[in-house]
Amino acid sequence: EGLARVICRKLGIAQIVEPDLREWSVIVDKLKSARRRLTIGLVGKYTSLHDAYLSCIESLRHAGIHQGAEVAIRWINAEDLEQGDPAAQLDGCDGILVPGGFGPRGMEGMVAAARYARERKVPFFGIGLGMQMAVVEFARHVAGLADAHSAEYDESVRSLFSLPCEDARSFSGGGVPDGHVFNGSFAPPGEKERPMRRGSWPVAIAAGTRLHRAYGQELAHERHHHRWEFNNEFRQVLADQGLVFSGTSPDNQLVEAVEIPDHPCFLASLFHPEFKSRPNRPHPLFRAFVQAAMETAQKSRT
Repeated sequence: EGLARVICRKLGIAQIVEPDLREWSVIVDKLKSARRRLTIGLVGKYTSLHDAYLSCIESLRHAGIHQGAEVAIRWINAEDLEQGDPAAQLDGCDGILVPGGFGPRGMEGMVAAARYARERKVPFFGIGLGMQMAVVEFARHVAGLADAHSAEYDESVRSLFSLPCEDARSFSGGGVPDGHVFNGSFAPPGEKERPMRRGSWPVAIAAGTRLHRAYGQELAHERHHHRWEFNNEFRQVLADQGLVFSGTSPDNQLVEAVEIPDHPCFLASLFHPEFKSRPNRPHPLFRAFVQAAMETAQKSRT
């Protein structure tokens, strides 16, 4: 709309530089010409405030644009899934996204959503707390660890996810990159400040996994904002039952992502890929998730 000319004139730049909008024009054309519609069930605990998940919503739309699809969000309160049959709210979803959050509220609803997706072969993507609950669901209903949970719910339970020890380098087997620390986080009065993993960290991607097919490379750098880490005591027992630990720290001590291979798409990550998605560069994991949702939707409608 001529903004570049206005700026050049105001700044006294004699030679007006017109921006190259060809890439953006292609994106807009794809958005306007989308002919398919996908319904993604977003299961969270803050669904009354949609902006709480704005980065995830935009990331889904970025991936939808590049797949020629319009993404519609079905807002599902995780607490509502704790009552009655989850199918009442999840049936008809082409994919299920369980994003991040803090605290125990709604956890069992997230577990129910992960179980529904796993058993009914609906594409699933869990992020942060969503990954925790996806692993808890697998441990309970596939590996037979009926009392499995996260210490974020109750630190006295059989914790698949727990706090790192005070010495972060010891906790990670010495694999904390230079300049990276487990930062303290805000705590209410009278409570101890607890460590969190923040910022960009390297993720080693296992060859032959869906994660590797999505990224097309063996190393990525992803942004983190979480407190609870996977407890490696349970890695072998879950792996024996088919859970694939497809993303780890380079020293293989910190679990970053998991997946279920015999599934159209069952991915979960502790890191937050929504922070790196852009309209012209959809994040690889959102792109893989939306593509799987499209393929599943096409099969169900034919």
